[in-house]
Order: sequence, then structure tokens, then C-alpha cells
Amino acid sequence: MGNYDEDTAFLGQKGPFFVILFFLLNAVYISTGLHSLYIVFVGASPSHHCRIADGNLSEEWLKASIPNEMVNGKLQPSQCWRYSLETVRKLCALGYSPLEVNLTDITLETCVDGWSYSTEIYHSTIVSEWDLVCDSEWRVPFASSTLYMGYLLGSLVSGQLSDRFGRRKVFFMSLVAEALVILAQSFSDSWLLFCVLYFFVGTVQISLYITAFVLGSEVLSKSLRVFFTTLGASLHYCIGYMVLPWIAFAVRDWRSLLRVLSGLTVVYIPLWWLIPESPRWLLSQGRVLESETIMREAAKKNKVSAPAVIFSESENSKYSVLDVLRTRDIRKTTFLCLLLWMAINIGYFGLSLNTSNLSGDPFLNCFLSALTEVPAYMVSTLLLKSCPRRPVLSAFLVIGGGFLLLLQLIPESKSSHTQYCQNTFGVDNKILLNPTEERVDAEFLLSLVSENRFILTFFKQNIISINSPPNYVILGALSVPYRAFTHIATQSLWELLPFSKIMKSYTRGQQVSLASGQKRFSPLDAKPEHIYYI
Repeated sequence: MGNYDEDTAFLGQKGPFFVILFFLLNAVYISTGLHSLYIVFVGASPSHHCRIADGNLSEEWLKASIPNEMVNGKLQPSQCWRYSLETVRKLCALGYSPLEVNLTDITLETCVDGWSYSTEIYHSTIVSEWDLVCDSEWRVPFASSTLYMGYLLGSLVSGQLSDRFGRRKVFFMSLVAEALVILAQSFSDSWLLFCVLYFFVGTVQISLYITAFVLGSEVLSKSLRVFFTTLGASLHYCIGYMVLPWIAFAVRDWRSLLRVLSGLTVVYIPLWWLIPESPRWLLSQGRVLESETIMREAAKKNKVSAPAVIFSESENSKYSVLDVLRTRDIRKTTFLCLLLWMAINIGYFGLSLNTSNLSGDPFLNCFLSALTEVPAYMVSTLLLKSCPRRPVLSAFLVIGGGFLLLLQLIPESKSSHTQYCQNTFGVDNKILLNPTEERVDAEFLLSLVSENRFILTFFKQNIISINSPPNYVILGALSVPYRAFTHIATQSLWELLPFSKIMKSYTRGQQVSLASGQKRFSPLDAKPEHIYYI
């Protein structure tokens, strides 16, 4: 098979076919932004205290039955303890007032009658419905972690499914399955069932995300492909992330919120008739005629003439995840990407999942968290196009980790809006460092291994639930050391994109083996038909 981009060059770069497909695929990422972090509101912990189930106590004694305790230097009512109700009843019956009694001499007891929750911000969450507080507080971060456990499984199986059944089928099956599982989750009658369903939400969600990414990478033209992978998908994810707090603000019951988020997926039904199968995948399956049919339809939309024969022969080579580990150069690239992805994800999700615990309005905190990602992605894309990748990535890992280390110097009342830019700037599409035929496998492998962050997410949310400086020092200390790995990564600015494993072994100014023979490459040899890292 010849070069795919050369075979399809007659379609141009920005015709209606590519532009429409670009926006349709990007629109799907709005749903991933909506669905990725709804646990921030569904699993939020409202203000609460022990329920006093006694109507015979005076209002004065009802208020005095909850002891005060020091939390982060502030005196506030205890959330997990109350004074012995039997003792309080006796004192109240004898006519004593709380001012006449040394309350600290009264024995403390746990909230045996349950808790009373404030409905000022949230009408209902899984915390208030199933009493996931005090000794059961660990269940909330564990529930969050089940999403990433699902990501782990989804990363493992979605690649194999899309290679066997096609990108388009897996893409739409994942989209429909995600909506149905979220809808089913809204009817959960226990914390355990909620976690099980959230696991499957993660499984189909990561499958949708990756398959859409791969589909766009394989169908779009070279120029739009680059824009899609570097800015388009990320920016539309941010749009969904920004819309989420507004929907949560309007719908403050967790069951209703999930049903609304699930119902919004119906707007994607028409995409089944608008998004084609990947011609590259069809060629890999030997289905040349079907691939050419898609290209001829694209030619009509772009108002260009298609040649009589578009693809001379099909590509029969088969590749697996193990291929991204076979040679030394590709193996080095893969492991560097794994380390960097995990460093960035640890900080990003640690902060994003913590917005409901910050001071101030939780809806505004979440919106600002998403809003700060927009300029971050734009600046990152601009720097990727004009600056060497290694110093850029290294600098932002240090800057991001440095901000977290210095966060303890910022007053708590102002710290909630200063924590979000840092990890977004770490975005760098190092997946492109792999050859074309292995890029899909590399994407699935990196997602698979990086989802090990779910193990850390469980512990991070426990240590970060109280906003004390040492906790942010831990996250900052995790980001800074990883900058050392960027200095041994392959430099990719204005380098020829490797379209085969043969080309992957080249270095600038050295002889490389190309299909057409031996050739020495430098930036001065740049030609329009070449694909570059950008």
C-alpha cells in the first residue's frame, strides 16, 4: 500500500467533508467533559452534624448537644460526635441550662441516630443519602476511584474491539452504553451498586474518548488532524467541563443530575449517519472498495474529482500493543510517555476532584477550574508549534509543581482559584513520536498504564480532603522530579513524522532508511507532502 496521505491528497486539506467531521468529532468531547467529573457534585459532602432524635429537648439544649472542635485552626461543630443524649435529657429534665453545666464533663458518643445534613447547597448527594461520613468517609474517594478502575479495563479492551469490529461501531456502542449506564446509576439503591455501575461508566467512557481520538486521527486531513489532537479535543472537553457546574447548580439532586446528563446524549444520535468508518481501518481489513466509497463521497462534498483508482492495494500488516515495546527507540519513547502521563494526571485529577472541598462556592470553583484550562491549552498549543518540546514540558512541570509547593503562602480564602493552570500546561502529544501503524496501540497502552493513577487517587483524595499546606507539598513534590525525564525524550519540533518503524530509528543529520532509499533529512529538506511533529 502506498502512503495514505498521498493517495488522498486530491481531497485537499480543509474541504467541507473534513471541516464538518472535525466539528462533529469534537462535539463528542463535550459529553466526556460533562461525564468525567460529575462525582464532584454527586459525591459532595454537605455540612452535617449528629441528628438529635428527641423532641423533648429545648432549643437551647439541642444546639448545645453538639460539641465544638478545632479543625484547621477553626472552631466548628463536630460532625461525628455528640454529647451523651441520655445525660443531656436528664440535665434538661432537672431544669439546668447549658450555661450552668460544664459540658466538657459530659461523655461523648457517636452519631447513633444518624446525621442531619444541610440542604443549602446540595439537596441530595450520595453522601447524605447513604451517610458516607465519619467512619464511612473513605467510601467517597473509593467510589471516585472506581471510575479509573473502569478506565483501566476500558483501555485494555477497547483497542482490541475497535481493531476487530471497527472504530465507528465501537465509538457509537460506547456512546450509547455510557448514557444507559449513567441512567441506571441514577436508580442505584446502595453505595455498592453505585460503585459497580460507576466502574462500567469508566470502562465505556475511556473507550469513547480513545476511539474518537483515533477515528479523528485516521479520517481527518493532515492539517485538521494536528489541530484536532492538540487543541480541538481538549478545548471541547473543557467546554463540557465548564457547562457541568451550571447544570449541577440548576439540578441539585444527584439522581436528577445523572438523568439529565444521560438524557443529553440523545443529541448525538444523528452522528451515526454523519460520521463514516475509518478508511484506514477498512484498508487494514482488506475492504478497499468500502474505503474508496467513503473517499468518493468525501470528494463530492469537497467538490473535487476522485481518480479512477484511489488505493492500489490493501494493507495486510497486523500490529499489537507489544510492537510499541519491541525496539529500543520506540520502547524508550513509550516508557517516557508513561512516566510523564502519570505525573501530569496525578496532579490534574487530584486538584480537579478536590473542587468541592475548597473554600467558597463549589460551583464557581469547578467552573474556574475548567475556565483556566482554556488559555492553558491555547498557550500550550502555541508553544508546541514554536518552541522545542523538551524545555517547554520541563518548564511547566517545574512551574506547576512550584506553584503547589508555594501554595501554602497564599491565604486559604484566596487559594481556591489559584490551583488549576499547572497541570494543563503539561499536555504534549508525545503519542506522535510513535510510527503511524503503532500509534493506535501506543494510545491504548499509555491510557492503560496511566490509569494506575486510580490507586493514587484514592489516597490523594483522603489526604487532600483537608486543605492543609503539607498535602499540596506532596502533590508538588511529585511533579518536579519528573522534569528530569524530559531531557532524554526525543526532540520533535520540525522533525519528519515517522510513518514506519524503519523511520523511527533516525536521528537528525543521520542516514535513515526510507521506502525510496537512503536519504539525509534536515529541516531545510522540508516539503509540503512531509508530515512533521508540530
